[in-house]
Amino acid sequence: MPTSIPTFAELLAKTSRHALHLEMRDVYGVESEDSAFAEWKRGGSRDFSDRSSWWSGFHQTVADGVSRGVQVRRARVVSEPVSEYIRFEHAGTVKNLAAGEEVRWLSRSRASDLLLPGNDVWIFDNFALKYGLFDGDGRHVGGQMIYDPEAVDRCLTAFNAVWERATPHSEYEL
Repeated sequence: MPTSIPTFAELLAKTSRHALHLEMRDVYGVESEDSAFAEWKRGGSRDFSDRSSWWSGFHQTVADGVSRGVQVRRARVVSEPVSEYIRFEHAGTVKNLAAGEEVRWLSRSRASDLLLPGNDVWIFDNFALKYGLFDGDGRHVGGQMIYDPEAVDRCLTAFNAVWERATPHSEYEL
């Protein structure tokens, strides 16, 4: 088993069908978002009309993958009423959509009978899982790679169960 964790871009480059992201936290303390989140809390809105001000390497990687036929889907399981961070994330989902992602939302109460992984996970085709590990305050503390086909199948089943029940972003109201 490899000891290093490939980047998202490296994994997406090896992906031909789908990259699926299952997010299950109500708050993320992502350092790169700290200033935007603080600004949003002060003013409550962000201007996405100037794409050059927010388009990142991540967005370009997703757009490149989508342009070569990779389906990129993100399912978010959230508590309701939603946290302040989820309101911020919902408002910024326009960036994910612009890159070509499909995004859906599922209330945690509608996921009670689903068997979900213990951590957020990216599923790359049927070959890899990349888990995001977070502390109790939502700060990213590492990652974990799994290349076990049975584990990939379990996570794919979980993702698909969430996706079927989830509401498309355009219809999900806070």
